[in-house]
Amino acid sequence: MPLKKNNKLAAEAYNQIFPGYPKELERAVKGCKTLLDIGCGENSPVRHFSQKPYSTGVDAFGPSIKKSKAEGIHDRYCRMNILEIGKRFKPSSFDCVLASDVIEHLPKTEGLRLLRMMEKIAAKKAIVFTPNGFLPQGEFGNNPWQKHKSGWTAEEMKSMGYSITGINGWKPLRGAYAMIKLRPRLFWSLVSDLTQLFTRSHPKQAFQILCVKEKGAKHDIRL
Repeated sequence: MPLKKNNKLAAEAYNQIFPGYPKELERAVKGCKTLLDIGCGENSPVRHFSQKPYSTGVDAFGPSIKKSKAEGIHDRYCRMNILEIGKRFKPSSFDCVLASDVIEHLPKTEGLRLLRMMEKIAAKKAIVFTPNGFLPQGEFGNNPWQKHKSGWTAEEMKSMGYSITGINGWKPLRGAYAMIKLRPRLFWSLVSDLTQLFTRSHPKQAFQILCVKEKGAKHDIRL
């Protein structure tokens, strides 16, 4: 029993020093009582929040919604084309609108459209999580929406009024699906976590980027 307790304490201490994406996202969502999760998939990071806002999950892929429902991740669900959210949800109807690992699956013009709609629906914050630049990825899991069609850089998102946090460490260490590219993976995973101490505040060097735009921030999105 003492060994298990010590391991748990060690894991908690490690997570405090090297907070992962779900922890960083929860910090970004803090202060929001309602959340719209666009392209929520079957395993949204919202599930890891210690205090979850009232959330609605939106996805076009039925099996993903079914699995998410079974896990009770969101309070409500809407199966629909995510590019139709502007017709379905009213302006400022959710405190926060989140697109986690979504915009890279859309062509650039459609991604910009989605961002504009998200910012309109959000009463407080629009939040985007995406690879830093284009990351090749094909279809998997019989889900045609998994293919990557565009890339978004830290500089680009900053130019549109988003504050940027680097996620998952130094970019060259990871590849498709954020997997560590070098072996032994356990060692290089630790190295990646160590580099996160730098890339968090230097997102140009990070593998992924967490982008937050406060309501009222300047820089309109142009198509």
